Amino acid sequence: MNDETTGLAEAAAAATEPPDAHILVIDDDERIRTLLKRYLARSGFYVTAARDAAHARRLLEGLEFDLLVVDVMMPGEDGISFARAVRPTLRAPILLLTARGEAEDRIAGLEAGADDYLAKPFEPRELLLRIGAILRRTQPVGPKPEAPRTLQLGPVRYDVARGELWRGEEQVRLTTTESALMKIFARTPHEPVDRQTLLAEMDDAQERAVDVQVTRLRRKIEADPKAPRYLQTVRGSGYMLAPD
Repeated sequence: MNDETTGLAEAAAAATEPPDAHILVIDDDERIRTLLKRYLARSGFYVTAARDAAHARRLLEGLEFDLLVVDVMMPGEDGISFARAVRPTLRAPILLLTARGEAEDRIAGLEAGADDYLAKPFEPRELLLRIGAILRRTQPVGPKPEAPRTLQLGPVRYDVARGELWRGEEQVRLTTTESALMKIFARTPHEPVDRQTLLAEMDDAQERAVDVQVTRLRRKIEADPKAPRYLQTVRGSGYMLAPD
């Protein structure tokens, strides 16, 4: 996937406006899964990843997604079987990725309930364009509800547009990494953000670094950082910002 990886980086760098959609990537290959997640996140999408169909089902029980990107060639339950099983109750569109691009395979995927089908190797720009086209077709027409301009965290407030943290009339200084974390959390308040997403957007290879930065951020938000009320740990999922 070297050519695809390079192209994804270029396509992500060319993105100028966050599409504001939550995508679930399902792929058993950890390297490809991580790369897709990183570059889609850099293109402005909020991304969650699943390692197989069973993992994806657990995520679907607790989270809503705007689009699923599903690899067909997975051990156990393959992507086409998964699409066929979840389609009756799933509102989100499905984009299948596979190394098999024959007409019979495309037809099988579409008959299973997929909305689109992209054969590997693919041009990364085409993947982003197909995702955008699917979302435009399937998302409701009309203005979206206006996102809150500020998030209240007890005596602390976060100015979403400016990326500033305030305690009363005093601005709380944030480091570059802390500021990046706050922007990520503020995109989806009351929804958990997993460590891999945070790592992808922080460009940090050490998972422990996320925990350290969250601990530092809590000291600037929480009355008691050891018993956090607003920047919570979600067991098995990562962290979640829970404003008032």
